Amino acid sequence: MDLVHARPKTSSMRLALRRILRLALGALALVLLLFVLPLGTHAAWWMSRDAMPTRWSTADWSSAGLLPADARAAPQALVRVYAARTGRWRGVFAHHTWIVIKQAGAPAYTRFDKVGWGSPIRVDGWAADGRWYSNPPQVVLALDGDAAQAAIPALRAAIEAYPFDGRGDYRAWPGPNSNTFVAHVLEEAARSHPELAVALPPTALGKDWTPQSVRAGLSASGTGLRLGAAGWASVTIGWVEGLEINLMGFVAGLDLRRPALKLPGWGRIGMPP
Repeated sequence: MDLVHARPKTSSMRLALRRILRLALGALALVLLLFVLPLGTHAAWWMSRDAMPTRWSTADWSSAGLLPADARAAPQALVRVYAARTGRWRGVFAHHTWIVIKQAGAPAYTRFDKVGWGSPIRVDGWAADGRWYSNPPQVVLALDGDAAQAAIPALRAAIEAYPFDGRGDYRAWPGPNSNTFVAHVLEEAARSHPELAVALPPTALGKDWTPQSVRAGLSASGTGLRLGAAGWASVTIGWVEGLEINLMGFVAGLDLRRPALKLPGWGRIGMPP
């Protein structure tokens, strides 16, 4: 009788192990398809380009011409969020983001960056629309006129209240870093000014970092939900963010609002945000 009962139990265990193995292989295949393959192909493309500067001192940090050189030529208020590839091998998979504001009638732009050296929050360290390590910036958010003027106080308040602005607070990976700073400021300011709700590029590593080991709640835009584990892994579903799966800081996903794929390395492929 014991042998008779043992056979069904053994068969059930084998079936369970097979199911677990299938799930594990499926998960591995998904990781390879969504994360490893895009990163590998983008790395090959990145390294095949013309040589980029290998030193900070030889890189081009000049204006990319996205804003009038003389801020007085654009008297209206403006808010910009820019993203540009980082330098050398890091450009394979990462963007650096920053915030630019100008109040109506102001004679100059004001740029805010979080970097890992010097002043905790760098103000006007580079041209407002400057290249980053010779890489031209792209526009993530553009707000002009009355809407920008109304949003600037909320942005300034969020910048001043950023909790990780001390020396030693910066960690390139998984965060808090430059992209954590921009994501935090936009999330805080968007609570009172929804027009600031925008999804940073999927290659803005650190944008999903949080100090909590586990966090569940609204997405950064307030238009969906996010479940995350301190930036190491998260799932976000929202009208602005679309579907984003974050694994070790790398993001893959899909945007349905403005149709586009989001892939590690390559970033956003499709309509602009």
